[in-house]
This record gives sequence, structure tokens and C-alpha cells, in this order.
Amino acid sequence: MASSGNGNVANGNGTARNGLPAIHTHKKHVNGICHDDSGPTVKAKTIDELHSLQKKKSAPTTPVTSSQTPFATLSEQERQKQQLQSISASLASLTRETGPKVVKGDPAKKSESQVHHDHHHHHHVATPTIAVSDSALKFTHVLYNLSPAELYEQAIKYEKGSFITSTGALATLSGAKTGRSPRDKRVVKDDVTENELWWGKGSPNIEMDEHTFMVNRERAVDYLNSLDKVFVNDQFLNWDPENKIKVRIVSARAYHSLFMHNMCIRPTPEELENFGTPDFTIYNAGQFPCNRYTHYMTSSTSIDLNLARREMVILGTQYAGEMKKGLFSVMHYLMPKRQILSLHSGCNMGRDGDVALFFGLSGTGKTTLSTDHNRFLIGDDEHCWSDKGVSNIEGGCYAKCIDLCQEKEPDIWNAIRFGTVLENVVFDEHSREVDYSDKSVTENTRASYPIEYIPNAKLPCVGPHPKNVILLACDAFGVLPPVSKLNLAQTMYHFISGYTALVAGTEDGIKEPTATFSACFGAAFIMLHPTKYAAMLAEKMEKHGATGWLVNTGWSGGRYGYGSRIKLPYTRKIIDAIHSGSLLNAEYKKTEIFGFEIPTEVEGVPSEILDPINTWSDKKAYNETLLKLAGLFKKNFETFTNHKIGKDNKLTEEILAAGPVF
Repeated sequence: MASSGNGNVANGNGTARNGLPAIHTHKKHVNGICHDDSGPTVKAKTIDELHSLQKKKSAPTTPVTSSQTPFATLSEQERQKQQLQSISASLASLTRETGPKVVKGDPAKKSESQVHHDHHHHHHVATPTIAVSDSALKFTHVLYNLSPAELYEQAIKYEKGSFITSTGALATLSGAKTGRSPRDKRVVKDDVTENELWWGKGSPNIEMDEHTFMVNRERAVDYLNSLDKVFVNDQFLNWDPENKIKVRIVSARAYHSLFMHNMCIRPTPEELENFGTPDFTIYNAGQFPCNRYTHYMTSSTSIDLNLARREMVILGTQYAGEMKKGLFSVMHYLMPKRQILSLHSGCNMGRDGDVALFFGLSGTGKTTLSTDHNRFLIGDDEHCWSDKGVSNIEGGCYAKCIDLCQEKEPDIWNAIRFGTVLENVVFDEHSREVDYSDKSVTENTRASYPIEYIPNAKLPCVGPHPKNVILLACDAFGVLPPVSKLNLAQTMYHFISGYTALVAGTEDGIKEPTATFSACFGAAFIMLHPTKYAAMLAEKMEKHGATGWLVNTGWSGGRYGYGSRIKLPYTRKIIDAIHSGSLLNAEYKKTEIFGFEIPTEVEGVPSEILDPINTWSDKKAYNETLLKLAGLFKKNFETFTNHKIGKDNKLTEEILAAGPVF
């Protein structure tokens, strides 16, 4: 007899003893509403056996697919052994020339017998002698190129402060440091870099010697070797297939591994199979401090670059952005050696293949203006310009989240989903909904996500040569025109200057604009002298017929507090006119002091605002403010005048002449 829904046995007339209709499960009803869902009993006697049935065996991380590949003749066991030997070599201690035995997988998932089995088959441990460290006798489990889902599990299980938000993103904490520490960044000064890199006043490159680097490297590697498990990412930089760089990131946190999974270019299984030795390696031991008594150290944080060894060491900071920007610095060194220009810029492309580069410091509108639903996004932050065109260096985006709202930035809002890392955000304890206006942890809240999360991303992230180079400035002094057409020398001058003016708000209401200059719109990351990048930019612009523009997204009709900010729709109309090419055909007039060429009209923009003097009621105040800003430009540029370009120094003189004259 069939059982009723409440456990009462039905009687012969089809009703249960309590008078309710019996539920029949022995045959399927004609209408399909009630049918038999029962199946054979699960073939598992223990919960562990049941769990083993839950997971389907996937293909190896680097499957053998082609007879042309170097590993094709190897068994999966041999190929994996080579991979582990490569990682083991990366983690070797330089002093002891050894490290722990590395094995695949999470120690929490391996039984003792499995470990001994791996030990027996794959690794021969020498009989301990005085020369062998105890660390050489231990196993470190390598979690290699894990998927986002696996990294979520690791983070939530083992890292305090990791949570899944309401949209599926992984919220994490970066610890005490919630931003980069540029004063703690060091670069090894050796016989080569002493002459190649930019050192001294204005330079972001603070020197350290080879010995001190090795001390810090040993400290980082020893820390990583002491752990039961480390995360290893093998990935690429640069979408240009001929100039991609292989990077290996060794880290202690799932958060860091997922961040780099998003930010670097993710290899296919075939590419991973042939990965081989990396071109550059990061040792992220950020949870462990450096020794403050070590030479060149000024705090317990140290981010160290050794270009000869192609290695980077991170101690004393868990802020993930150090890895992203550290690799960007490396690209600023490696790419110019190949005559490829590395750029801190946004980049998009129209449907007709017209590419535009956007340069701008924080708050200038670089992200907002380079994100355009009518154009394809090549990248939001880091690019290369080679003889073939432009290519994105990264495989993801790193967006600011403070005050993020769906209406203003829908693409970023919608990209914050499963796989995205949310740094230092605040969320509701119960609903897990993020409050993007909350600055309780930091104002520098960030989201890291793969570029394909943006619907109009161009994949692969490459494009033809740029037609327009747009320099953005948020001028809080209110004296720069909304748009100026630049000649090559002016483009170089303003590219080297990297100007914007921020508003320094204080409690007592004094809000004087503060001029900010950052060489090449990214002084913290450049390795060579700014004029070298500027000369390469001018050369490529001239060769490929690109036009330079200076666009002011700041104030008009007076400085901050008196004038008003130029309306975003007007700026968008200006950018549209640049993209379409119509602005090239406009009539122009020349301004005083800066010598800008400004259009007399732009479609959709009030003509009177195009010349800033028209918008100031106090013309005397305008002239005084203009001279003040020109003086700030001149003073800033003094840092660069001692650098000579070319034998006759003609180019340096041309750039200087393109600055303000008064």
C-alpha cells in the first residue's frame, strides 16, 4: 500500500485513515503532477564515499593535446613532476640551495597514506646531514592555478574576513594596509640599472643593493616554505602574443591568488602545458614583516624589485594592488627595451576601428570617459603600443568602489558578481548587501574582476594604432579650456607634466585647489626618465598620425568654490567630436600664456565656455589665476630640464618651448 503524506497508511478505498486523500507513488498520473521520483540507493557506505561521488574527475590542469608540444610524450605523472620541480626551484632557499618538497593539493584533503604514497613515488629525500635544513624534509602543498570556485572555498574556510556578498562577489580584507606603500618600494641598483633607470629627485625608484634584496628574498621564501600550503599562479601579461610575459605569483592567501587570477591574463590549458620557466616571479609573503634593522628598510613593509633576477618580494603588506602595480613597473622597464611604449591609460575603440587612449590621474574621469557603450573597451588602466598597435597588459579591471551606484556606472556595478574580489568594503551582516558609501575600513575600496565581465570588452584586448591621445585634467583653478588641440611638442610637455588639481577639503571650509603633477600620468610606476616615454609617444603619434588633446573635466567660470564644474554631458559631446573626427575640422584660435589651440564651436556645447576667460566675471582674477597655474607648471618642469635627449638636445628644447610663456 502507498504511504500518505503524514505517515498514515491508506485504506482500501483510496483515502487515508484521517480522511485525507492518499498520495500514490507507485504509478505516474496521466497529468504528470504526481510521479515516482525514487531511484536506486546511492552506492556509498560512508559520508566520505558519498562526497567522492559528488565531484567528477576533471581533465588535468595542463592536458596533453598536441604531438607538437614538448610535454606530449610525457605521462601525466611526469608532466606534473616537471611542473612541481619548476615550482620547487622557485621556492628554493638561496642560502641552503634547497626548499621543502612540493606536492599538489590541499593538505586538508590528503590523508597520511596519500602523502606517504606521493612521497614514495615522486620524491627522494636525502638522508639528513648538517647541510640539510629541516625545511627540506617537510612537504609544502602547492595549490596550482585554482579556479575561482576553489579559491572561494579556501578563502572562506581559512581566511578570516572572507565572505560572499549578496551578488556573489568575495569580500576580503587586506589587513592594516589598505593602499600602496610607495615609500617602501625599493629597486636594486646594480651596474646595469644604475645607468638605465631614473634615479634621484622626482623619481619613484628608491635604491637598494643586491645583498639586501637577497636578505629580504630569503626571509620571504623561508616564510612561504614554513607554510603547509602555498598558492601558485602561472599567468601572462600583455595580450600581444609576440610580446607576452610569463609571470609566476607565489602567495600565502587565496584572496591574493584570486586577485591575480582576475588581473593577469588567464592561460588556456594548452598554454599552461607549455608554460615552462616564468619570465618574472613574485614572492608575496605580505603577512610577514621585513626586518626593520635590515639596511635600506624604513618600516616593517618592503616591496622589492630585482630586474636582473626578474623577481619581486613583498613583505609586511597584504594590499593586493602592490602585485598589480609592481608588475606594471616591470613592464615599464621590459617593454621600452623592445621599442614598445608602456602606458598608464584607458583605451577604447569605435566600431570603425578608431582607437583612443585616455590619460588622467584620479578624479579626472578617465574610467568614466573611456567606458562608452558605443565603443569597445580594450582596457581600463595599462597598455602597450607596439609597431602593430595597442594591447592591454592585463586580463582584468581594478575599479574604485567608493560611492559606486548602478545609475552612474552600470557596467562596474554589474561586474561585481561571482569571481569578483571586493576589497575592504562594508556590508550588511544579514543580507550581505554592500554599502558602497561606507568608508569605515578605507575610502580606497576596490573591485577586481576579469575584463570579460564588461559587456562591450574587446576580446582579445588588442587594437590598431590610436587616432587620438586624450590627456585629462580636472582643473580646480578653472582656467584651462574644456578642450585644446595640442601639437606634438605640447603633447610631450603635458604628458611629462601629468597635471590635475585636486580640492583639499578641510573642516573649517578652506578649499584651495592643490596642483598635482605625476610624470607620464603614472610617476609611481615608471622606471626610465619621463622624457624617454614622451619621446616614444611623440614618435609613434607622428608615425601613425595621431592627434593630441587636452580635455579639462574640472571647473569653469572661477576656481573651485566660485565657478562650477563643467557638465559631464558637455565633456561627453567633446569626446564624441574627437572620436568622430569632426573636431579636427573646427575653426581654432590660440590662447595666451599656454598657447593652446581651442575650437570656436563644438556641437552640443555652449560656445562661450570654450574660451575660459568668457566664463569669468572677474577678468583680473582670471589672469592672476592663469599666471599662478603657469608658474606651477614651470616650477614642476624644472625637475626634467637637466635630462638631455639626443646629441644636439634639440628635442628637450622643443618640449621646453611648448610650455607656458609669460
